[in-house]
Amino acid sequence: MTELHLWLRHEDRSTERRTPVVPDDARRLVESGVELTVEESPQRIFPAEEYEAAGARIVPAGSWPTAPRDTVVLGLKELPDAPAELVHRHVFFGHAYKRQPGAADLLRRFAAGGGALLDLEYLVDDHGRRLAAFGFWAGYLGAALAVLQHRGRLTAPLRPTDKDTLDETLRRARGDEDFTALVVGALGRSGRGARVAFATAGAEPTCWDLAETRDLDRRALLDHDVMVNCVLATTPVPPFVREEDLDDPTRRLRTLSDVTCDVGSPLNVLPVYDRTTEWTDPVRRLRKEPPLDLIAIDNLPSLLPRESSDDFSAALLPQLLDFGVGGPWGRCLDRFQQACRELGVTAGGSDRG
Repeated sequence: MTELHLWLRHEDRSTERRTPVVPDDARRLVESGVELTVEESPQRIFPAEEYEAAGARIVPAGSWPTAPRDTVVLGLKELPDAPAELVHRHVFFGHAYKRQPGAADLLRRFAAGGGALLDLEYLVDDHGRRLAAFGFWAGYLGAALAVLQHRGRLTAPLRPTDKDTLDETLRRARGDEDFTALVVGALGRSGRGARVAFATAGAEPTCWDLAETRDLDRRALLDHDVMVNCVLATTPVPPFVREEDLDDPTRRLRTLSDVTCDVGSPLNVLPVYDRTTEWTDPVRRLRKEPPLDLIAIDNLPSLLPRESSDDFSAALLPQLLDFGVGGPWGRCLDRFQQACRELGVTAGGSDRG
């Protein structure tokens, strides 16, 4: 690995408590010769002092634009609106390759500054499988919130917790009625997490994956009380739930949890809402009669910040230790450059090791 300077940035979003690198793994990076700079962050689940003890240099939050040009800036969620020109290589979930809202503007910022987006969603092995993902915890929390809402026990605003505490609220209590649940995309990481949460809640969900969605039984879908969507489509597919399904007077479906939150994308399999829900207001009523509630929070794992960060960091660490121009990181760069070509802008980032 060529000499690497990683800069762990503070997350602008106030509800983002996770980190892509936990202090124990930060220590391993430093011991391996990586120069690590960590921004202070009032909300990150791990305090800056733990990174400093691991050998990182601590700097003020939001100071990454002043970093040396060859620095790799590491984060999770969206960048702030400034600066207009992005000169660094950035590693985070950019949500910029499927014509999502704001995607073109983000890519143009990279083109203007000569930087590059190395999107964590596209950090994959030779078979296209993601190497670091929050999927299990996203699915787990998507199902957990759906159960609590359906049972009338979901309170707002949502607050970060730990798994033991959440499991206690999930377990079936006296007076809880039976309900039917459906997990779509049940065989993936998110689907597995959703199934675990339903099991904790004392429910055995119907599990659908490619075979069932290829020839969708819409009537069977609408006949479940609770549905959790864990499918992230990469090619156009017929929507799973349509506007006319919401108006079906025989619809049994009452609680819809969209883990994927692909709102705004033409590949969205649930094109029945136009904005995500938030920690402060996690549920939106899509229909009054029959009632249908939507949960669509795009940073669900941040509700279990310690557990989800530990898992993600463990998966990402080997990739950071092997950071370079080839392999998975090379594929990330290729995908970024392809997206820029599709937009008609000139991409950067290929001249740095």
